[in-house]
Amino acid sequence: MWYCAGPMPTILHEQGFQFSFFAAEGSEPPHIHVRGSGGVGKWWIRPIKLASARGFTASELSKIERIIRDNQGYFMQRWNQSFPTSER
Repeated sequence: MWYCAGPMPTILHEQGFQFSFFAAEGSEPPHIHVRGSGGVGKWWIRPIKLASARGFTASELSKIERIIRDNQGYFMQRWNQSFPTSER
């Protein structure tokens, strides 16, 4: 599971989920952290893949992945703005 390494700017709120980056994580490949419905998780953005999660139902995991897929370009744009020297 992941650890909060710094401030967590929220990138998107959708369908009860909060999508965020940790400020000090630009050294990892692009990914997004998700909170909501009592769960937390981390997804790689490109390609979209679940890295880790706990507390979400299977239906919520599917919904979150769909939201990430629908916003993948936006998340990558925000990642590149937040971590301009990170590997993509």
